[in-house]
Amino acid sequence: MIKNSSASRLSVLLSAMQLDDWHYIDKLNISGNALIINQCDREGDDRTEETNRYVRFISTKERGLSKSRNMALREAESEICIFCDNDVKYGQNYEEKILWEFDRMKEADIIVFFIERPERHKPIFKHRRRMGVLSTMKVFSPELAFRREKVLEAGLCMDEDFGAGARYSMGEENIFLYDAMRAGLKIYYAPVKIASLIENESTWFKGYTKEFFMNRGAGYLRMAGRFYHILIWQFALRKKKQYAPDNMSFTDALRYMYRGADEYERSKNISHRR
Repeated sequence: MIKNSSASRLSVLLSAMQLDDWHYIDKLNISGNALIINQCDREGDDRTEETNRYVRFISTKERGLSKSRNMALREAESEICIFCDNDVKYGQNYEEKILWEFDRMKEADIIVFFIERPERHKPIFKHRRRMGVLSTMKVFSPELAFRREKVLEAGLCMDEDFGAGARYSMGEENIFLYDAMRAGLKIYYAPVKIASLIENESTWFKGYTKEFFMNRGAGYLRMAGRFYHILIWQFALRKKKQYAPDNMSFTDALRYMYRGADEYERSKNISHRR
């Protein structure tokens, strides 16, 4: 009898580029079911069923992290899903930990787990709690696990203007969480470590540059509408010590974030200034 079939409860949704085959997931310690969206120069849909896992490997010529995650959302078959990047290495019993938290917090539609990375060695919070508009800004996408049907019923997807390979290279997970809160979904935090990041050069973070702040400003407008000023100012104040060594002043940070917001506003023919 197959332990993990296509209908099993949890699947890891991996977005990757130019993989030769699905065996790359072994480097990430993905021992259970996985759906891989492989952005490459071919089209294909292969399925492999083993004793302990079911792997679907979709190759696509489309480009963009958010596009690949939206494809994964549409194609996934499991009750619980978790986003994954190609630099995430899962720990022992990650499946049991994730499913146990969802069984414990039945009211949770989305649960944010802890993935250790160079800039964060401890969970954001010590105890389980519901997350709000500020705390969700500290999250990055591979920490997000969710009840797939709840997400689909709410009409949620990743904004394809944001994320690696898109016009704005970051902020897609924060936008996703803000959209979820607006839709009435309940987001909780579980201080449970499920993985660590493999040391790898970032594909999007190149320092606190003009482009970084412009992308951030565009994301804040998309996230918060007319309240985006609050997010811009809190970021400029909170991160001042971090961006100062990059020869970026507080005034520059504000100016570039507002410029990014203005450009996004014009591109979408919207107005949140009232």
